[in-house]
Amino acid sequence: MQFTPTQMRGFTWISIALGMLLVLWVLGPVLTPFAVAAVLAYVLTPLVDSLDSLCRGRVPRLLAVAVVELGFVLAFLMLALLIVPIVVKEAPLMREQLPGLLDGLVRWLQPLLAQLGLKVSLDPASIKAFAFKYLNANVEEALGSLFSSLKLGGSVALSVVGNLVLIPAALFYLLMDWDRFVSLIVQFVPTRLRAGFDHFVDEADQVLGQYLRGQLLVMLIMAVFYAVGLSLFGLDLGLPIGIFTGLAMFVPYLGFGVGLVLASLAGLLQFASIKAVVMVAVVFGSGQVLESLFLTPRLVGERIGLHPLAVIFALLAFGEVFGFVGVLVALPVSAVMLVGIRRLRTRYFASPFYRG
Repeated sequence: MQFTPTQMRGFTWISIALGMLLVLWVLGPVLTPFAVAAVLAYVLTPLVDSLDSLCRGRVPRLLAVAVVELGFVLAFLMLALLIVPIVVKEAPLMREQLPGLLDGLVRWLQPLLAQLGLKVSLDPASIKAFAFKYLNANVEEALGSLFSSLKLGGSVALSVVGNLVLIPAALFYLLMDWDRFVSLIVQFVPTRLRAGFDHFVDEADQVLGQYLRGQLLVMLIMAVFYAVGLSLFGLDLGLPIGIFTGLAMFVPYLGFGVGLVLASLAGLLQFASIKAVVMVAVVFGSGQVLESLFLTPRLVGERIGLHPLAVIFALLAFGEVFGFVGVLVALPVSAVMLVGIRRLRTRYFASPFYRG
């Protein structure tokens, strides 16, 4: 059986694509920090270029890159530091109110289990002793556990620290020479394919820009919504928890989950009543409906054309290959892949093979 030159070219491109996927799968942990740095460089390069244009070349690009990257790092640290006042305030409250909360939980569970026909003996004293064993552990035990965890997970800790150093360094060099890296990649594109490649890049750039603007707008709206909603219920930590929950939505599902846990814990410790459950159900339930059914479909989904099932699959697939950071880049990379899939579909429908 002989293949036509067109079929051979198709097989060649498929082989190259499969080879690249294999390399990505094998070298996923190594390539992850560079992939994250490349995504960040793509997002931050327009800011560096705008700063260059604003200063009309009087500011060296090195200084512009340093200012933009430092601003990004500070913004990331500010988001992470929103957790500090929450932990500082909730830790002593947990130690003070845990006995009462456990007693109430036991009084609520025992009749419920009896109605279900389950004979379970709950001893509040044993439960409290078990909880306080960990909450009131001495410093030596805590340090011993910490050192033991560091020994067992030394490679993980080293990987995290390495990424924290490598990503900013790679981001700095990419921001400095972004145009040169892009032109170097373009040089490898055959001349006869250059027009199609440029058109693909322009379309992907438009889709990514729409995604980033839409996602940023969703994050800001939801940060205000959660902060105002929790504060209206009288939650002392409503402002930092709400802002963190909204801004952490750049990590799909994880940001919402962490905010839900923090708000539930803070509400139970402050109110110690059904009010905490009502607060979480009303604020986070209505927030999820607002974000999932209105904001994200209109501001993000409709702009990039990703179906919710495609979003879930992308998050799981990229998370499996690249780990946690894969979840961060899943949607923007999927948006670019969607542009390629659309173009392949158009060619397929126009091909003689489809028309028969």
